[in-house]
Amino acid sequence: MKNIIEVNYQQTGESTSVNNMGMRAMQARAFESRNSQYLLLKAPPASGKSRALMFLGLDKIHNQGLSKVIVAVPERSIGGSFASTKLSESGFFADWDIKPENNLCTAGGDKSKVKAFKRFMEGTDQILVCTHATLRFAFEELEDHVFDNTLVAIDEFHHVSADADNILGTVLKSLMGNTSAHIVAMTGSYFRGDSVPVLTPEDEAKFDKVSFNYYEQLNGYSYLKSLGIGYHFYKGRYFKEDDEGVIAIAEVLDTDKKTIIHIPNVNSGESTKDKYDEVDAILEIIGEHIAKDPDTGIITVKRADGKILKVADLVEEDGRDKVVEYLRNIKTVDDLDLIIALGMAKEGFDWQFCEHALTIGYRGSLTEIVQIVGRCTRDSSNKSHAQFTNLIAQPDAQDTEVKFAVNNMLKAITASLLMEQILAPNFK
Repeated sequence: MKNIIEVNYQQTGESTSVNNMGMRAMQARAFESRNSQYLLLKAPPASGKSRALMFLGLDKIHNQGLSKVIVAVPERSIGGSFASTKLSESGFFADWDIKPENNLCTAGGDKSKVKAFKRFMEGTDQILVCTHATLRFAFEELEDHVFDNTLVAIDEFHHVSADADNILGTVLKSLMGNTSAHIVAMTGSYFRGDSVPVLTPEDEAKFDKVSFNYYEQLNGYSYLKSLGIGYHFYKGRYFKEDDEGVIAIAEVLDTDKKTIIHIPNVNSGESTKDKYDEVDAILEIIGEHIAKDPDTGIITVKRADGKILKVADLVEEDGRDKVVEYLRNIKTVDDLDLIIALGMAKEGFDWQFCEHALTIGYRGSLTEIVQIVGRCTRDSSNKSHAQFTNLIAQPDAQDTEVKFAVNNMLKAITASLLMEQILAPNFK
């Protein structure tokens, strides 16, 4: 089956080149709005949102009179994107320096994190990185006015919603209504994937917006020429022969391409409810299991033609920390060939060499789909084409109904790649 969407890009190199202050195109665009009290930054993965925030935060401190910068990320692993960075080496007027004790994206309990947060707010240190959860818990224990004269940056902003039960949304509303805090909201998918808006129209109107969409980002790449989005349907189990002797995953998996495979959610109809068995079946389809490295957890598989492949299994919990550490330190294209994952390797995950994101099973959240697409759209010398494939169990519906539903989903994906707030279509 051909791709339903195939987009070709211009390879101008503009989105990855830097100006005399060390800023890429998106970062320079964001910096033009540095004096805004409320700034909404919508830009895709790999466009440099974290460094854009560093430029903005340092200007707020050095030139706008703010005293502190707080960066909140959804999970600890993403905190590394905001580590100390020598921005002056590329022409900026200051460096982003964060003391180890102000990096709260480390191991430890909520109580100790909140205590450290409160210490930071009482002291003279200027930069802190924490999780959304730590920000929520600390906010409950502090008076609102403590956040006066502070920049609060919320990464992966689509975790916020206008719903009254969304605690992060309540924190944001309090900051805007009761303090002089500045806010930078950053996201790569400005919608939640459900019917709840991220912000109310009244609150959204207060934000100055900087958008840098997927098409601008990919047009400005040096290597990536095209992005394909395809949907394929299967009958039976995706890893077993169907009535016609076809194994669905084998039809769409090219192990010469650096690939992330996301197996179905265990609560979905496509899942066998035995995620480990599914991983074993995929490994068997790829080739002969040779060994598992005791130090890294990486599995080596010998393909039918004799080629040795390195596979990371993120489904198996036992020893997963070793695998994650290995992935974090990948330097060359030959360090890894495939990743098999379930809930991981989506939001904020970087593997620049990834060429193909193969997702098995229907995904109800558009946010999740766009996050997965973003795993394969980083610019890298090993690829000219990026591919997202969704392998879905054939629905019990007329072909015309299926086509209509798929068409709606693709329209929604296209709109979301343009960074517009939309409601997810009902694609069941």
